[in-house]
Amino acid sequence: MSRLELHTATSAPAASQPILAQVQAAFGGTPNMFRAVSNSPAALASMWGSFGALGGGALPAKLGEQIAVAVADRNQCHYCLAAHTALGRKAGASAEEMSEAQAGRSNDSQTATVLAFAVKLVEERGNVGAADIASLRNVGLSDEAIVEIVAHVALNLFTNYVNIAFDTPVDFPSVKFRKAA
Repeated sequence: MSRLELHTATSAPAASQPILAQVQAAFGGTPNMFRAVSNSPAALASMWGSFGALGGGALPAKLGEQIAVAVADRNQCHYCLAAHTALGRKAGASAEEMSEAQAGRSNDSQTATVLAFAVKLVEERGNVGAADIASLRNVGLSDEAIVEIVAHVALNLFTNYVNIAFDTPVDFPSVKFRKAA
């Protein structure tokens, strides 16, 4: 049971209601995470705005979802792991690709490098070096894409912490955690 009220479009604070309407339109329903975050119109606007901005960025949606499951697995966030696995499948990833991404792996060298970097960002709390950035450039990523990888990780840390702290009920098909190899 959630530790915060899971608002509906009509019970949420007035400033959250238009954003919840956008979420509803985008998903065809309102995921529990957004219902919990709607307790703060500012936090909801920040989260929804970040998803929208990164959705239009340089990184493909599939890669963004692979980053999300790698981060969720490291942080043991059931909610985000389930949600982003489902979203990754909608973005064209196979079940195997999403499972491998949870472990920070991929058969694609560019994706593998991105996931290794994302995992290192989480595990080392942002303490990466010049060689880590060079590895991303060596697989063809632009500085724009590199900054967006960090932004995806940061957004997923936010959503992981929200869902873990508030014990948000998972409303996506459950996915089991994996350990990194």
